[in-house]
Amino acid sequence: MTQPAFDFGDEALDDPANPTFTVSELADAVNGALRRTFRYGIWVRGEIQGFSERGGHAYFTLGDDTPGRQANLRVQFFANARMRLRPLLQRHRLRLGDGMKVRIFGHLDFYAPGGSLGLKMSDLDPRFTLGDLAQQRDQVLRRLAADGSLDTNGRRRLSPVPLRVGIVSSGGTAAWHDFHDELVRSGFGFQLILADTRVQGPEAGRRVARAIARLSFHATQRGLDAIVVIRGGGARNELATFDAEPIARAIAAAPVPVLTGLGHEIDRSVADEVAHTSLKTPTACAAHLVGLVGQYLGAVEQRYAAVLGAADAEIDRSSRALLERAHRIARRTHAAVERADERLGTRARRVRAAAGRPIADGERRLAAAAERLRARVPPLLAAEDRHLASLEARVRSLDPVNVLARGWSITRTADGRLVREPADVTPGDVLITELAAGAVRSRVEADADGRR
Repeated sequence: MTQPAFDFGDEALDDPANPTFTVSELADAVNGALRRTFRYGIWVRGEIQGFSERGGHAYFTLGDDTPGRQANLRVQFFANARMRLRPLLQRHRLRLGDGMKVRIFGHLDFYAPGGSLGLKMSDLDPRFTLGDLAQQRDQVLRRLAADGSLDTNGRRRLSPVPLRVGIVSSGGTAAWHDFHDELVRSGFGFQLILADTRVQGPEAGRRVARAIARLSFHATQRGLDAIVVIRGGGARNELATFDAEPIARAIAAAPVPVLTGLGHEIDRSVADEVAHTSLKTPTACAAHLVGLVGQYLGAVEQRYAAVLGAADAEIDRSSRALLERAHRIARRTHAAVERADERLGTRARRVRAAAGRPIADGERRLAAAAERLRARVPPLLAAEDRHLASLEARVRSLDPVNVLARGWSITRTADGRLVREPADVTPGDVLITELAAGAVRSRVEADADGRR
């Protein structure tokens, strides 16, 4: 087989008017054009995607989702530039990551080995990121205020003894241990249900909203006093996770009060605005719950001490009144006996002074009088004894312990109101019934008409 011959003419391969570049030469030409056109660098804005770190350097793609003009630009954030910008990021409490919108400065560079255009980042405008976060937050707050969701959870009634608590947190983290250990140290019988979920990262907003919804269902079916959403401290843009509208909607729809402790001493998220109570840290959340329980138990102890004090005072007053009446009865009895003795002595002298037949008549009258006197004193004493026994029974009836011992009970609602009739309670109310041997805690399943 012979090689065919081709005639390409006499045209030179490297015509100055139409030069042919090698790939390396073309790369150099592109970089030269970029340096001439963008000599002093360029500002670019977009959303960070695919953020990664290797050997002190950071790499990501800057995306632009403008309708009809989707574009991406590779960005190299080298270690020296990162070190120089670290104080700026720390001062504004920002941390670069996926989903963060930024305005960055750098120099364009065509990377010949990879055949791709990239931007070597050297500066960052924190005001752009913070402004975007604030704008998104304000938009969410306006929508929540427009449909009344902003203060829905704030109107929920928090139990004075919130012992059954659902927690949205990442199990095993310092935030979870700080919250849990604070409750354990209190010595109160808290019952905790942990919805273990990620509270940081791109998917955190959706996962936290789902966790709140799960605990809301549990609160409806089995009963919870409160839901707590906690996480440790972090960058300001990471707190923006809790500016997500799905989290705010989940909190507003929760059937029980929601408490937040998101680890920020200054900033407030949308979740903090919608929640029933917002606290700065997980430890502060736990301390708040412990304080509520301790305050309620202290009030119960004070009321119990007041009841006992009133009962003791009433018993003392009744005892003094009974003793005074007994003294009056004794004085009356002694006086009556003394008067009878005086009359008897007078009659005896008259009898002795009389002569003859009147003596016998006098003796008969004397015997009759003595009999009447003897018959009169016992009924008087018996009547006074009955009266004294009646007073003693009334005193015993005033003692609440005796009332309870006869089978009676005292029923109050969880906030201390006495229950006198079925209309005083509604389904779901917690009742505390005091008996002679202790107290019974119950929940109303149906009202007076049988409605659940």
